Amino acid sequence: MSKVVLITGATSGMGELSTKFLAQNGYIVYAGSRAQELNPSEDANIRPIYIDVTKTQTIKDAVAKIIEAEGKIDVLVNNAGYGLLATLEEGTDEEMFNQFDVNVFGLIKTTREVLPFMREANSGVIINISSFLGKMGLPLLSHYNASKYAVDGIVDSLRFEVSSFNIRVHAIQSGLFGTNFVKNGLVANEKTTSENTPYKALVDHFVPIVAKAINEGPTPQPIADAIKNIIEDENADILIPVGAEAETFVPLRKELSDKAFEQKIKETFGI
Repeated sequence: MSKVVLITGATSGMGELSTKFLAQNGYIVYAGSRAQELNPSEDANIRPIYIDVTKTQTIKDAVAKIIEAEGKIDVLVNNAGYGLLATLEEGTDEEMFNQFDVNVFGLIKTTREVLPFMREANSGVIINISSFLGKMGLPLLSHYNASKYAVDGIVDSLRFEVSSFNIRVHAIQSGLFGTNFVKNGLVANEKTTSENTPYKALVDHFVPIVAKAINEGPTPQPIADAIKNIIEDENADILIPVGAEAETFVPLRKELSDKAFEQKIKETFGI
């Protein structure tokens, strides 16, 4: 019997690619989308499903629908997320709450809803799409960084809670890939991107660096590969860096002192 996978944020970027890749490899994939009007996929293994991780009832309804149809959820991939571009000083209450609502609370709520069925089955895999920025800081991304630090912290704790139920929990610490993240996944604070921001010199220097890295980045296929490998390898690592930035900076963060690592970041990005 094919394994059943639920992926949130599955309509673009690495979520969409991972959905197609797993479906091509025989998995039944429920592709979570915030669009309420969903068109059937040409691939019979892909089942679009409405789920908005900021709306608890849609999570409950989606999980209930999958259980009714399949009787199980073998794998949850918490992929839904976006980035807030803002200085800490200029970020608004609404922006900071929304950042955590999607990236952290939505992940928690979706996981919470799936866990009872994984516990009953005494089996399951939960994969959280995190970031190399869950292990290091960069300017203008404090809110996003904090959300990804939280995601990694959830993984570290949840593994202890569910290990006796044969449920594995992992995080993929993604680097920068060529996706629609700048266009569809990045929200910019108006003050930070205005001509009057006191941080204008930093913004003018740093934003083009990030935009270029994403817009000209490689295909996110390595993320899809990593998801499949985690599902199929019971001995997979807990936190897995994927992509050039992640594979460079995550190990470096472990090797250097806090001050030495900060200096390395300054030199790398010309800050």
